[in-house]
Amino acid sequence: MIVKDTLEKRIEHWFEQGAAAVGNKDAEAAFLELRAALEAGTLRSAEPDASLPLGWRVNAWVKRGILLGFRLGQMTEMGCGESLSFVDKATYPARRFTVADGVRVVPGGSSVRAGSYVSKGVVVMPPAYINVGAYVNEGTMVDSHALVGSCAQIGKRVHLSAAAQVGGVLEPVNASPVIIEDECLIGGNTGVYEGTVVRKRAVLAAGTVLTRGTPVYDLVRGEVYKATAEMPLIIPEGAVVVPGSRSVSKGKGQEWGLSVAAPVIVKYRDDKTELSSALEDILR
Repeated sequence: MIVKDTLEKRIEHWFEQGAAAVGNKDAEAAFLELRAALEAGTLRSAEPDASLPLGWRVNAWVKRGILLGFRLGQMTEMGCGESLSFVDKATYPARRFTVADGVRVVPGGSSVRAGSYVSKGVVVMPPAYINVGAYVNEGTMVDSHALVGSCAQIGKRVHLSAAAQVGGVLEPVNASPVIIEDECLIGGNTGVYEGTVVRKRAVLAAGTVLTRGTPVYDLVRGEVYKATAEMPLIIPEGAVVVPGSRSVSKGKGQEWGLSVAAPVIVKYRDDKTELSSALEDILR
């Protein structure tokens, strides 16, 4: 804890220095220590905390440390020869994995940025992208064309299906990142953005889009879930969410017979839902 507190003070100090921190070896050392801790999973931009109403605590200073890394980094050429080359901040190269890491990164264009944590047992299918500050827990599959945005928190045994987009939240630094808890199934072409929290074992059907401003209609419990000034949008544990729509009730929208997207909870996870996702274990 002492080491963590000390690092926090150093990060906060150098972040406050603004441009004056650029080129300073002590600032770079503090950032590299933070980046290594993020990659080891010993430090997170958000972490479980049962004492808080949300069940999660946002570590805003960690986000400031990530932003410090962008400030300190100089543009440089990186990659592996002509076949894979890119230009980015030197402070955020692509991660390289070994067999000892226990992460299966299938060839074909995937990239995992430095400063992200990817646990043993994770499978990354091409092409996929995991950004800085993200935390991907054990047994999760990141499928083709899936995105895990900056500081997104992905639980154990989650399936991010093809083209699933989990948005990133770096700024404002106090904002809750997107959180997908354990054993969720995130369908293809879904989008989860802007501080949404998806509780354990929930299922988002293909094409579902959730944002902070999205109301979600629970047909089972007769409730409507919305974000508030204090809390993000929260999808209940075990909920099965499908894309829906609701009619526009006034103005030209009503006159023209228009409707807008409205995610709908049609059921809660049961044995049949479990059977429909059993194929995941075979693919891992």
